[in-house]
Amino acid sequence: MFDLELGSVWFLLLLSLAPVVFWLASRPASLLTFSSATLFHGMRRSWRQRLSRLPPLLLATATVLLVVALARPRTPKRETRVHREGIGIMAVVDLSSSMDARDMVEEDRSVNRLAVVKDVFVDFVLGTDRTAGRGRPDDLIGLVTFARFADSVCPLTLDHGNLVSIVRDLAIVKRRDEDGTALGDGLGLAVERLRQCKAKSRIAILLTDGVTNAGVIEPMKAADLAAQNDIKVYCIGVGTEGMAPVPYVGMFGRVQLVPQPVEIDEKTLRAIADKTGGKYFRAVDKDALAAIYREIDTLQRTKVTEIRYLQYREYFQYCVATGLGLIAVAMILNASLLRKLP
Repeated sequence: MFDLELGSVWFLLLLSLAPVVFWLASRPASLLTFSSATLFHGMRRSWRQRLSRLPPLLLATATVLLVVALARPRTPKRETRVHREGIGIMAVVDLSSSMDARDMVEEDRSVNRLAVVKDVFVDFVLGTDRTAGRGRPDDLIGLVTFARFADSVCPLTLDHGNLVSIVRDLAIVKRRDEDGTALGDGLGLAVERLRQCKAKSRIAILLTDGVTNAGVIEPMKAADLAAQNDIKVYCIGVGTEGMAPVPYVGMFGRVQLVPQPVEIDEKTLRAIADKTGGKYFRAVDKDALAAIYREIDTLQRTKVTEIRYLQYREYFQYCVATGLGLIAVAMILNASLLRKLP
Protein backbone atom coordinates (compact mmCIF):
# COMPACT_ATOMS: atom_id res chain seq x y z
CA MET A 1 0.00 0.00 0.00
CA PHE A 2 1.40 3.41 -1.05
CA ASP A 3 0.83 5.64 2.01
CA LEU A 4 1.98 8.95 0.55
CA GLU A 5 1.91 11.93 2.91
CA LEU A 6 3.25 15.48 3.05
CA GLY A 7 5.65 16.71 5.70
CA SER A 8 4.81 20.43 5.29
CA VAL A 9 1.36 20.65 3.77
CA TRP A 10 1.04 24.44 4.15
CA PHE A 11 3.46 24.97 1.27
CA LEU A 12 0.70 23.78 -1.07
CA LEU A 13 -0.79 27.27 -0.78
CA LEU A 14 1.96 28.34 -3.16
CA LEU A 15 0.32 26.31 -5.93
CA SER A 16 -1.63 29.45 -6.76
CA LEU A 17 1.59 30.75 -8.32
CA ALA A 18 1.35 28.22 -11.18
CA PRO A 19 -1.43 30.09 -13.12
CA VAL A 20 0.49 33.36 -12.61
CA VAL A 21 3.63 31.81 -14.05
CA PHE A 22 1.66 30.45 -17.03
CA TRP A 23 0.10 33.87 -17.71
CA LEU A 24 3.42 35.70 -17.45
CA ALA A 25 5.15 33.20 -19.74
CA SER A 26 2.33 33.38 -22.31
CA ARG A 27 2.43 37.15 -22.74
CA PRO A 28 3.70 38.38 -26.13
CA ALA A 29 7.38 39.23 -26.21
CA SER A 30 6.80 42.45 -28.18
CA LEU A 31 4.77 45.55 -27.39
CA LEU A 32 4.17 46.27 -31.10
CA THR A 33 0.52 46.17 -32.20
CA PHE A 34 -0.98 45.50 -35.59
CA SER A 35 -4.05 47.16 -37.10
CA SER A 36 -5.69 43.87 -38.03
CA ALA A 37 -4.90 40.16 -38.24
CA THR A 38 -8.12 39.10 -39.95
CA LEU A 39 -6.25 38.32 -43.19
CA PHE A 40 -4.57 35.37 -41.42
CA HIS A 41 -7.73 33.76 -39.95
CA GLY A 42 -8.22 31.41 -42.82
CA MET A 43 -4.66 30.17 -42.86
CA ARG A 44 -3.77 26.79 -41.42
CA ARG A 45 -1.77 26.98 -38.17
CA SER A 46 1.77 25.56 -38.26
CA TRP A 47 3.04 23.05 -35.74
CA ARG A 48 5.16 25.76 -34.14
CA GLN A 49 2.04 27.83 -33.57
CA ARG A 50 0.25 24.83 -32.10
CA LEU A 51 3.13 24.26 -29.68
CA SER A 52 3.58 27.92 -28.73
CA ARG A 53 1.87 27.36 -25.36
CA LEU A 54 4.13 24.42 -24.50
CA PRO A 55 6.96 26.42 -22.79
CA PRO A 56 4.52 28.34 -20.50
CA LEU A 57 2.82 25.02 -19.67
CA LEU A 58 6.18 23.45 -18.84
CA LEU A 59 7.09 26.39 -16.59
CA ALA A 60 3.75 26.21 -14.79
CA THR A 61 4.16 22.46 -14.31
CA ALA A 62 7.69 23.03 -12.99
CA THR A 63 6.27 25.52 -10.48
CA VAL A 64 3.81 22.88 -9.27
CA LEU A 65 6.60 20.32 -8.86
CA LEU A 66 8.84 22.71 -6.93
CA VAL A 67 5.98 23.64 -4.59
CA VAL A 68 5.24 19.94 -4.02
CA ALA A 69 8.95 19.43 -3.25
CA LEU A 70 8.70 22.12 -0.55
CA ALA A 71 5.75 20.20 0.92
CA ARG A 72 8.06 17.13 1.22
CA PRO A 73 6.14 14.16 -0.18
CA ARG A 74 7.13 10.98 1.62
CA THR A 75 5.99 7.50 2.52
CA PRO A 76 6.39 6.21 6.09
CA LYS A 77 8.15 2.96 6.66
CA ARG A 78 5.96 0.93 8.95
CA GLU A 79 6.98 0.76 12.60
CA THR A 80 9.75 -1.81 12.98
CA ARG A 81 8.80 -4.20 15.75
CA VAL A 82 11.48 -6.58 16.97
CA HIS A 83 10.18 -9.72 18.66
CA ARG A 84 12.79 -11.48 20.77
CA GLU A 85 13.01 -13.74 23.77
CA GLY A 86 14.48 -11.85 26.72
CA ILE A 87 14.04 -10.35 30.16
CA GLY A 88 13.93 -6.82 31.52
CA ILE A 89 17.11 -5.71 33.31
CA MET A 90 17.69 -2.35 34.97
CA ALA A 91 21.18 -1.56 36.24
CA VAL A 92 21.39 0.82 39.21
CA VAL A 93 24.89 2.28 39.55
CA ASP A 94 26.36 4.38 42.38
CA LEU A 95 28.24 7.51 41.16
CA SER A 96 29.16 8.94 44.58
CA SER A 97 32.69 10.17 45.28
CA SER A 98 33.59 6.97 47.16
CA MET A 99 33.49 5.14 43.81
CA ASP A 100 36.84 6.81 43.10
CA ALA A 101 38.61 4.44 45.49
CA ARG A 102 41.42 2.41 43.89
CA ASP A 103 41.01 -1.03 45.44
CA MET A 104 39.53 -3.21 42.68
CA VAL A 105 42.68 -3.77 40.59
CA GLU A 106 45.77 -4.55 42.66
CA GLU A 107 48.25 -4.20 39.81
CA ASP A 108 46.93 -0.82 38.61
CA ARG A 109 46.01 1.79 41.21
CA SER A 110 44.95 4.25 38.50
CA VAL A 111 41.71 2.30 37.98
CA ASN A 112 38.88 3.28 40.30
CA ARG A 113 35.80 1.32 41.29
CA LEU A 114 33.53 2.96 38.73
CA ALA A 115 35.89 2.08 35.87
CA VAL A 116 35.77 -1.59 36.89
CA VAL A 117 31.98 -1.52 37.20
CA LYS A 118 31.65 0.03 33.73
CA ASP A 119 34.03 -2.46 32.10
CA VAL A 120 32.32 -5.49 33.57
CA PHE A 121 28.86 -4.17 32.77
CA VAL A 122 29.86 -3.65 29.13
CA ASP A 123 31.21 -7.21 29.08
CA PHE A 124 27.90 -8.40 30.47
CA VAL A 125 25.84 -6.58 27.86
CA LEU A 126 27.99 -7.38 24.82
CA GLY A 127 29.43 -10.73 25.89
CA THR A 128 33.03 -9.64 25.21
CA ASP A 129 34.40 -11.26 28.36
CA ARG A 130 34.64 -15.03 28.56
CA THR A 131 33.56 -15.10 32.20
CA ALA A 132 30.45 -13.04 31.50
CA GLY A 133 28.84 -15.51 29.11
CA ARG A 134 27.49 -14.77 25.66
CA GLY A 135 26.11 -11.29 26.35
CA ARG A 136 22.48 -10.23 26.50
CA PRO A 137 21.46 -9.48 22.87
CA ASP A 138 17.81 -10.39 23.48
CA ASP A 139 17.24 -8.53 26.75
CA LEU A 140 15.76 -5.11 27.37
CA ILE A 141 18.40 -3.33 29.45
CA GLY A 142 18.27 0.14 31.00
CA LEU A 143 20.34 2.23 33.39
CA VAL A 144 19.68 4.34 36.48
CA THR A 145 22.44 6.20 38.32
CA PHE A 146 22.42 7.79 41.75
CA ALA A 147 24.51 9.83 44.16
CA ARG A 148 22.58 12.42 46.19
CA PHE A 149 19.94 12.30 43.45
CA ALA A 150 18.73 9.48 41.19
CA ASP A 151 18.62 9.81 37.42
CA SER A 152 17.23 7.57 34.67
CA VAL A 153 19.95 7.89 32.02
CA CYS A 154 18.82 5.14 29.63
CA PRO A 155 15.37 3.54 29.27
CA LEU A 156 14.90 -0.18 28.73
CA THR A 157 16.10 -0.84 25.20
CA LEU A 158 17.42 -3.43 22.77
CA ASP A 159 19.78 -0.81 21.33
CA HIS A 160 22.73 -2.00 23.36
CA GLY A 161 25.25 -0.04 21.30
CA ASN A 162 23.74 3.23 22.50
CA LEU A 163 23.46 1.89 26.04
CA VAL A 164 27.15 0.96 26.11
CA SER A 165 28.09 4.43 24.85
CA ILE A 166 26.13 5.96 27.73
CA VAL A 167 27.77 3.64 30.26
CA ARG A 168 31.27 4.49 29.05
CA ASP A 169 30.51 8.20 29.54
CA LEU A 170 29.45 7.81 33.18
CA ALA A 171 31.51 9.88 35.60
CA ILE A 172 31.72 10.28 39.36
CA VAL A 173 29.98 13.39 40.69
CA LYS A 174 32.30 16.34 41.27
CA ARG A 175 30.18 18.84 43.18
CA ARG A 176 29.86 18.41 46.92
CA ASP A 177 26.16 19.32 46.89
CA GLU A 178 25.53 16.43 44.46
CA ASP A 179 27.51 13.85 46.43
CA GLY A 180 25.82 11.26 48.61
CA THR A 181 24.20 7.82 48.45
CA ALA A 182 20.48 7.89 47.72
CA LEU A 183 20.22 4.13 47.37
CA GLY A 184 16.47 4.03 47.94
CA ASP A 185 15.77 6.69 45.31
CA GLY A 186 17.89 4.88 42.74
CA LEU A 187 16.24 1.53 43.35
CA GLY A 188 12.78 3.10 43.45
CA LEU A 189 13.31 4.75 40.07
CA ALA A 190 14.51 1.46 38.59
CA VAL A 191 11.45 -0.34 39.96
CA GLU A 192 9.19 2.24 38.33
CA ARG A 193 10.89 1.69 34.96
CA LEU A 194 10.68 -2.10 35.28
CA ARG A 195 7.08 -1.97 36.46
CA GLN A 196 6.08 -0.71 33.00
CA CYS A 197 8.02 -3.50 31.25
CA LYS A 198 5.92 -6.34 29.79
CA ALA A 199 8.55 -9.04 30.28
CA LYS A 200 7.60 -11.77 32.75
CA SER A 201 11.08 -11.82 34.27
CA ARG A 202 12.31 -8.44 35.50
CA ILE A 203 15.38 -7.79 37.60
CA ALA A 204 17.44 -4.90 38.95
CA ILE A 205 21.19 -5.04 39.52
CA LEU A 206 22.08 -2.61 42.30
CA LEU A 207 25.77 -1.63 42.66
CA THR A 208 26.92 0.54 45.55
CA ASP A 209 29.91 0.97 47.84
CA GLY A 210 28.41 2.94 50.70
CA VAL A 211 25.66 3.53 53.19
CA THR A 212 22.42 5.40 52.49
CA ASN A 213 22.75 9.03 53.58
CA ALA A 214 20.51 10.90 51.11
CA GLY A 215 17.23 10.64 49.23
CA VAL A 216 13.56 10.55 50.15
CA ILE A 217 12.78 6.84 49.69
CA GLU A 218 13.99 4.36 52.29
CA PRO A 219 15.85 1.42 50.73
CA MET A 220 13.51 -1.17 52.25
CA LYS A 221 10.48 0.77 51.00
CA ALA A 222 11.91 0.54 47.50
CA ALA A 223 12.49 -3.17 48.11
CA ASP A 224 8.84 -3.57 49.11
CA LEU A 225 7.78 -1.92 45.83
CA ALA A 226 10.05 -4.28 43.91
CA ALA A 227 8.62 -7.34 45.68
CA GLN A 228 5.05 -6.18 45.03
CA ASN A 229 5.83 -6.01 41.32
CA ASP A 230 7.72 -9.36 41.18
CA ILE A 231 11.04 -7.65 40.49
CA LYS A 232 14.15 -9.41 41.74
CA VAL A 233 17.00 -7.26 42.98
CA TYR A 234 20.59 -8.48 42.81
CA CYS A 235 22.70 -6.35 45.16
CA ILE A 236 26.42 -5.90 44.78
CA GLY A 237 28.61 -4.36 47.44
CA VAL A 238 31.53 -2.89 45.49
CA GLY A 239 34.99 -2.68 47.05
CA THR A 240 37.21 -4.28 49.65
CA GLU A 241 36.67 -4.26 53.40
CA GLY A 242 38.50 -2.10 55.93
CA MET A 243 40.73 0.50 54.29
CA ALA A 244 40.85 1.55 50.64
CA PRO A 245 43.28 3.88 48.81
CA VAL A 246 41.52 7.10 47.80
CA PRO A 247 43.03 9.91 45.67
CA TYR A 248 43.87 13.03 47.66
CA VAL A 249 45.19 16.31 46.24
CA GLY A 250 48.02 17.57 48.41
CA MET A 251 49.09 21.10 49.23
CA PHE A 252 51.17 21.47 46.07
CA GLY A 253 48.57 19.93 43.75
CA ARG A 254 50.13 16.48 43.76
CA VAL A 255 47.64 13.58 43.79
CA GLN A 256 48.40 10.89 46.36
CA LEU A 257 46.58 7.73 47.37
CA VAL A 258 45.62 7.96 51.03
CA PRO A 259 44.10 4.97 52.89
CA GLN A 260 40.54 5.73 53.98
CA PRO A 261 38.05 3.57 55.91
CA VAL A 262 35.27 2.11 53.77
CA GLU A 263 31.86 0.96 54.88
CA ILE A 264 29.19 -0.89 52.94
CA ASP A 265 25.72 -1.43 54.38
CA GLU A 266 25.73 -5.16 53.69
CA LYS A 267 22.88 -5.75 56.10
CA THR A 268 20.52 -3.56 54.08
CA LEU A 269 21.74 -4.96 50.77
CA ARG A 270 21.16 -8.52 51.95
CA ALA A 271 17.71 -7.58 53.22
CA ILE A 272 16.79 -6.05 49.87
CA ALA A 273 17.96 -9.15 48.01
CA ASP A 274 16.12 -11.50 50.37
CA LYS A 275 12.94 -9.41 50.21
CA THR A 276 12.78 -9.55 46.42
CA GLY A 277 14.06 -13.08 45.82
CA GLY A 278 17.43 -11.95 44.50
CA LYS A 279 20.95 -12.42 45.85
CA TYR A 280 23.67 -10.36 47.46
CA PHE A 281 27.28 -10.41 46.23
CA ARG A 282 30.42 -8.73 47.48
CA ALA A 283 32.31 -7.59 44.39
CA VAL A 284 35.97 -7.32 45.20
CA ASP A 285 36.85 -8.20 41.59
CA LYS A 286 35.24 -9.14 38.30
CA ASP A 287 34.50 -12.71 39.34
CA ALA A 288 31.68 -11.66 41.67
CA LEU A 289 29.97 -9.71 38.92
CA ALA A 290 30.40 -12.60 36.47
CA ALA A 291 28.66 -14.84 39.02
CA ILE A 292 25.64 -12.53 38.94
CA TYR A 293 25.51 -12.65 35.16
CA ARG A 294 25.59 -16.44 35.18
CA GLU A 295 22.68 -16.34 37.62
CA ILE A 296 20.75 -14.06 35.27
CA ASP A 297 21.32 -16.54 32.44
CA THR A 298 19.20 -19.08 34.31
CA LEU A 299 16.14 -16.83 34.47
CA GLN A 300 13.07 -17.52 32.37
CA ARG A 301 12.98 -15.72 29.06
CA THR A 302 9.87 -14.12 27.64
CA LYS A 303 8.91 -12.46 24.38
CA VAL A 304 9.39 -8.69 24.33
CA THR A 305 8.61 -6.10 21.67
CA GLU A 306 10.50 -2.89 21.00
CA ILE A 307 8.92 -0.20 18.80
CA ARG A 308 11.59 1.77 17.01
CA TYR A 309 11.31 5.26 15.62
CA LEU A 310 9.38 5.71 12.38
CA GLN A 311 11.51 6.46 9.35
CA TYR A 312 10.42 7.99 6.05
CA ARG A 313 11.39 7.68 2.43
CA GLU A 314 11.55 11.18 0.96
CA TYR A 315 10.59 12.03 -2.66
CA PHE A 316 11.21 15.80 -2.81
CA GLN A 317 14.47 15.32 -4.72
CA TYR A 318 12.61 13.71 -7.63
CA CYS A 319 10.19 16.65 -7.79
CA VAL A 320 13.08 19.15 -7.75
CA ALA A 321 15.00 17.31 -10.45
CA THR A 322 11.94 17.00 -12.70
CA GLY A 323 10.95 20.64 -12.15
CA LEU A 324 14.42 21.91 -13.01
CA GLY A 325 14.45 19.67 -16.05
CA LEU A 326 11.15 21.13 -17.30
CA ILE A 327 12.47 24.66 -16.81
CA ALA A 328 15.56 23.78 -18.86
CA VAL A 329 13.43 22.28 -21.65
CA ALA A 330 11.19 25.36 -21.71
CA MET A 331 14.20 27.67 -21.96
CA ILE A 332 15.71 25.61 -24.79
CA LEU A 333 12.42 25.59 -26.73
CA ASN A 334 12.01 29.35 -26.30
CA ALA A 335 15.53 29.88 -27.60
CA SER A 336 15.31 27.49 -30.57
CA LEU A 337 12.31 25.78 -32.14
CA LEU A 338 9.61 27.93 -30.53
CA ARG A 339 11.53 31.18 -30.51
CA LYS A 340 9.31 34.25 -30.89
CA LEU A 341 10.55 37.27 -32.79
CA PRO A 342 9.56 40.75 -31.57
